Amino acid sequence: MAETKNSFFKQYGLLIATIVLVVIFLLPTPAGLTTAGHRMLGILIFAVIVWISETVTYPVSAAVIATLMLVCLGFSPDLKDPARMLGTAEAVKMTFAGISSSGTVLVGAALFLAAAMMHTGLDKRIALVILSKVGARTNRILAGMIFVGFVLAFFVPSTTARVGCLAPIVLGIIAAFGLKRSSRFAALLMIATVHAASIWNIGIKTAAAQNMVAIGFIEKQLGSTVTWFEWFVAAAPYAAIMSVILYFVCMKVLPPEMMEVEGGDAAVRKAVKEMGPMTAAEKKLLAISCGLLLFWVTEKILHPIDTTTTTIIAVTLMMLPGIGIMTWKEAQSRISWGTLLLFGIGISMGSALLSTKAAAWLANEISVGLGLAGMTVFLVFAILALFLIVIHIGFASATAVASSMIPIVIAILQSLGIEGLNIVSITMVLQFVVSFGFILPVNSPQGILAFATDTFTARDCIKVGLPLTIIGYLLLLLFAQTYWRALGIF
Repeated sequence: MAETKNSFFKQYGLLIATIVLVVIFLLPTPAGLTTAGHRMLGILIFAVIVWISETVTYPVSAAVIATLMLVCLGFSPDLKDPARMLGTAEAVKMTFAGISSSGTVLVGAALFLAAAMMHTGLDKRIALVILSKVGARTNRILAGMIFVGFVLAFFVPSTTARVGCLAPIVLGIIAAFGLKRSSRFAALLMIATVHAASIWNIGIKTAAAQNMVAIGFIEKQLGSTVTWFEWFVAAAPYAAIMSVILYFVCMKVLPPEMMEVEGGDAAVRKAVKEMGPMTAAEKKLLAISCGLLLFWVTEKILHPIDTTTTTIIAVTLMMLPGIGIMTWKEAQSRISWGTLLLFGIGISMGSALLSTKAAAWLANEISVGLGLAGMTVFLVFAILALFLIVIHIGFASATAVASSMIPIVIAILQSLGIEGLNIVSITMVLQFVVSFGFILPVNSPQGILAFATDTFTARDCIKVGLPLTIIGYLLLLLFAQTYWRALGIF
């Protein structure tokens, strides 16, 4: 029945979204909302329906959203002079402004870094070397996989790429141990691999594209930014505790069939040996990656160079003659250009929601409806965090959640008018929640990728993901009252 329902929405999602869009356009423009803002709200709801139903691919949805913005904004009254049309030329600027944002440029560079890791096999080597040290006990292998997820998050700034690297390693371990893919141990390792990747998307600013969406909106709308180190100081302790919680939750709800796998450590060491010694390309990439990490960590501490600039320099070095880690031809086939398009258009849509005052209007309606204006910052945070967790269940992309929801979050925080409210930092912490897609395998691209290995069921994912989400939310509230308050965020 559920499959039939999903099939229906997938088949007719675009039609439903279009009908809803037309109905919204035909409704009278509410008081206090511009015509352009009215149309942007329609486009937002259209995008949400298309993204939730997955009726078209994400790159195609980005193209459709861009077309709607061009036409609908182009023939809307100018925001400064309603007596004349905005014009398609101005609409082009608004529609594609996100493509040239620093966040989109950083994501593009990060995709090249991830491609280089996969091309050289350095990511696989790092993972196997760590696993070769943990031994054959199943609990230590689980801890090793979670630790691998932590280490790779520093060097591979793409969640899908990290899980794409680790999934074959997990399958190799299962095969080497003589176990079936349907074993609990297989499910345990694969689910832990996916969730560890998501947890360290929270802990490390450059680990995931959706973080760059939030940073893009913070820079454009609030005129500020969050450095790599500032993000790490705020988020890493939370992610570290969540990693420990992940270990115990996994061992509790999916206990492995055995305590130790005979010959398991030998199988991993054999895989390391088969890789042979590090190649020159791997050594060069490791040197560049470590240097880049150093520049990220010391931004605004030892130097003024921002994260985007240092990443672009690193990518350029990788492809220079004489260094030769990877050629453009080798890189382009490994780059998800559709992801980059979605990212850029998503930022454009969010920026347009803000500039047309649509986000402010919607934020006011939500704020008044929920009575947020009379609440403390902590209660507002608790409600918005819960809202983001619930709405994420309907999405298969954290980037889509960030693109559609973070502009509204910023507008809500701005509308509260609370003296001393640190909007930049609160937005950053709420962005942590966007990486929460733990409950269903379809809540993230990496979850879908791992689910395709047939090592676990949706029920297995829920058994781990639901308690992890509840504990993660409660831990957010605890951090808000303690550690983050000490940092001056609350």
